[in-house]
Amino acid sequence: MNFFQLLRKKKELIPLVAFMTVAATGATSFALYSPRKTDVIIDRKRNPEPWETVDPSVPTKLITINQEWKPIEELQKVRRATK
Repeated sequence: MNFFQLLRKKKELIPLVAFMTVAATGATSFALYSPRKTDVIIDRKRNPEPWETVDPSVPTKLITINQEWKPIEELQKVRRATK
């Protein structure tokens, strides 16, 4: 039995197929979109600890309004002690 013949015979399956198609399309498009974002790091061999290269004085938000970024002194002390 063909898929479309089954849908014509059992019309109550049409909304289920429509919702599942939309969900699968959304999941696939998000899976293809997310590796292109700069927040996502896939390569673990060249940069195994990416949080070590983040500069606390540089804002990472899209927009910052009237916010001053300062390095955290305790973090700087720990970083100097471990190097």
